[in-house]
Amino acid sequence: MVIKVRPASVYEDVRALVGPKAPGANVCWCLSYRIPSKFNNELRGPARGAYVAELCRTDPPPGVIAYDGDEPVGWAAVAPRADTSFARSRKIPYVDDLPVWSLWCLRVRPGHRKQGVSHALIAGAVAFARDRGAPAIEAYPLDNGDARVDLTMAYAGIRRNFERAGFTHAADTTSVLAGHPRVVMRLDLR
Repeated sequence: MVIKVRPASVYEDVRALVGPKAPGANVCWCLSYRIPSKFNNELRGPARGAYVAELCRTDPPPGVIAYDGDEPVGWAAVAPRADTSFARSRKIPYVDDLPVWSLWCLRVRPGHRKQGVSHALIAGAVAFARDRGAPAIEAYPLDNGDARVDLTMAYAGIRRNFERAGFTHAADTTSVLAGHPRVVMRLDLR
């Protein structure tokens, strides 16, 4: 398997990775941290997909997609922290005033897991942020040690994978996901 990571500008590929099976469903679409909570709750059914389609046409697009050939197999949400709800978070602290980018969601399609896709997504998100002038990129993964993580809650990633990508621990948080604390991991891009 040769994985290529590209900007998430093809709506159908984003939909295949984070969209619902039923068009009217009110699933995440990876919008929970991207838009204010009130707007996220008001955005219902097909309007959620339409909003994501518009994001795919913007610059920068809403993240990166990993491909195995032409098949989309993984997703990573990445954007300037100032454009996300992390900018207002009481649980995930700022490390400093640097205008960092945030990487907050990784999703690998079933059948493609344990093949290095998440590592390619992290590297691709780093390159995406660096190419757009980010001075640093942060992630907020689970600090799970050797404990297993429920796959539905593993979207935040795990600390070990970010350490392998060169990120270092920048701060503790008061955020807990799936019973595991989250930490701020950072990679300087300057």
